Amino acid sequence: MYAGTIVTIALAVMSAFSPSENANIEQISEKDVDLRSINYKSFAAGEKLTYRLHYGAIDAGEAILRVEKSSKKVRDRELLHVIGEGRSISAFDWFFKVRDRYESYIDKDGVFPWLFIRRIDEGGFKLSQDYTFYQHKKKVTNGKETYNVPENVQDMISAFYYARTIDFSKAKPGDIFTINTFVDNEIFPMKIKYAGKETIKIRNGKYKCMKFYPVIQTGRIFKHEEDLSVWISDDGNKIPILAKAKILVGSIKMELTDYENLANPISKVEK
Repeated sequence: MYAGTIVTIALAVMSAFSPSENANIEQISEKDVDLRSINYKSFAAGEKLTYRLHYGAIDAGEAILRVEKSSKKVRDRELLHVIGEGRSISAFDWFFKVRDRYESYIDKDGVFPWLFIRRIDEGGFKLSQDYTFYQHKKKVTNGKETYNVPENVQDMISAFYYARTIDFSKAKPGDIFTINTFVDNEIFPMKIKYAGKETIKIRNGKYKCMKFYPVIQTGRIFKHEEDLSVWISDDGNKIPILAKAKILVGSIKMELTDYENLANPISKVEK
């Protein structure tokens, strides 16, 4: 349970398997209608982010987020293939083994998904999900059922990249930003509350950051609404540097350990 929560934080803040026949992006052939385009420079193909995850004082897992070029297109619109992988490390496998993989084919210009693939194995619990997004029709299908969704709806991993395109330069503490996300066959309005700027120190250095509180559901895992805090680099990349979560039993921490091919200089404070 708790290792699975770690991975969720890494991928929500955050192909060994092939998509099923129902999740076939090539089925989307209708003409584009009112598809948005965003002018952003926060990430590009080639980016790789690596995080170490801790349960209390124990190193528990690792999460990696990658952005790759995709040969797939939807009506001549280019796509990016974003991949999130989370795994418990060998020393933690005996307690709770996690092998998770999330993939999203996102519209390069609009930063919304056309196809989402989820494969999780957490403590023996396995789940496979494939969603095809018909953004021009405001619908999502899992191959069996079709759902009406808001315009430009996100999936679990594309929401992370879309959040990085938001302009926070005029944000004031207390401001809330909402991203409509489709999760487990339901629309979930993901909300993040801006808390101001801080300079924080992690194992690999010191960074200037913006602090946020993702608005969370209390009771099952978290006791208070502000028990999950995320620090985002205060620069053009807007990548998570640190996340801390107080759960009903113990605490979880995720911190950046490595980064490659960032689109902009990072806000690391040099000695």
